[in-house]
Amino acid sequence: MLTDQEIITKIFHHIDHQTTDMGDKVWREPVEHYHCPKRFEQEMKLMRRLPIPFCPSAALPNPGDYVARDAAGTPLLVVRGRDGQVRGFRNACRHRGMPVVENAQGHKPNFTCRYHAWSYGLDGALMHVPGGLEEGFPGCAQKDMGLQQVFAVQEFGGLVFITQDEPVSEGALGGLKPLFDPEQVVFNCVEFVDDTNWKLIGETSMEGYHIKALHKESFYPYGYDNLNIVSLYGMNSRIIFPFRRVEKLRDKPQDEWRLQGMVTDVYQMFPNTHVTVLSNHSMLIILDPISPTQTRWIVYQLSPKPIDGKVYDLEKIKKDANFVQDTGLVEDREAAAGILRHISSGANDVFTFGRFEQAICHFHHHLTDQLARLG
Repeated sequence: MLTDQEIITKIFHHIDHQTTDMGDKVWREPVEHYHCPKRFEQEMKLMRRLPIPFCPSAALPNPGDYVARDAAGTPLLVVRGRDGQVRGFRNACRHRGMPVVENAQGHKPNFTCRYHAWSYGLDGALMHVPGGLEEGFPGCAQKDMGLQQVFAVQEFGGLVFITQDEPVSEGALGGLKPLFDPEQVVFNCVEFVDDTNWKLIGETSMEGYHIKALHKESFYPYGYDNLNIVSLYGMNSRIIFPFRRVEKLRDKPQDEWRLQGMVTDVYQMFPNTHVTVLSNHSMLIILDPISPTQTRWIVYQLSPKPIDGKVYDLEKIKKDANFVQDTGLVEDREAAAGILRHISSGANDVFTFGRFEQAICHFHHHLTDQLARLG
């Protein structure tokens, strides 16, 4: 990863020469891959065999704090135990399969199925069976009837990663840097569903070639068109979108140059997650596929990283978050949905991603490679 000073130097070079970071190849992705049910099932299988962010660690600050939702088609429950460890389970009672907690986030000392009141500890162990396990269910050992754990749960850099089944690779964790500070807090979480393919949404945040055309009145007045700093690491990428106010740094000594407040910094975590660091808040966005043509957004909004003990105004943070969500994000969502609606027009057999879109080329290269590993 480049230092703030190296990145800002590159930004000034691009401003002065009207250039941008560029890739060295073109990628052609078959249009069928955005709506084919067979391809979609393979992508879902892959997501269950990769470590994928489930929530920020800040969403589980205390023992008993939990998050429950579907991920890659599987109902999951993630909870911080009394020992401080985060564990992940399939959200289904071991008696008759009822969810032990409805999709939500909150706090519980234990989990009790509302069908027959079987209860489980924060470690997933079966605690109580009304009438007694031995009496009612002879031959069932209590130690074998705990909640079914996922393959692995890892906390890294302020994120909780879930690997549901035996992994095909280290996925996003390869070369990932810590992205959140322990002092950052979650101030909001929203979910919504769009009628489009998850990849079409993800692609909108992997390039700045569309800024002036799509975000003419939202983002473009504050930034630049087709001017980005792009870093590729492992299967991931980082795309930096500078604000025009970065020009204020030209008259300052380089040792005082800082990126925060001068850029939008977007970290793409393979395959379906990104962290966006903005001026006054950060976002964790998880794109959870529902079907080839529907995607659920899970958006966590967090306070910014503290610098030099600075105290942030929560109302200003929320105003910044609402602007992003209600303008630029809506425009990206509309674009992704519009592409899917017209994908059957027959105009394109492939979508062509060029040198201005190197992070998308990088993404599709690794997606193709990882799918091939499934066999």
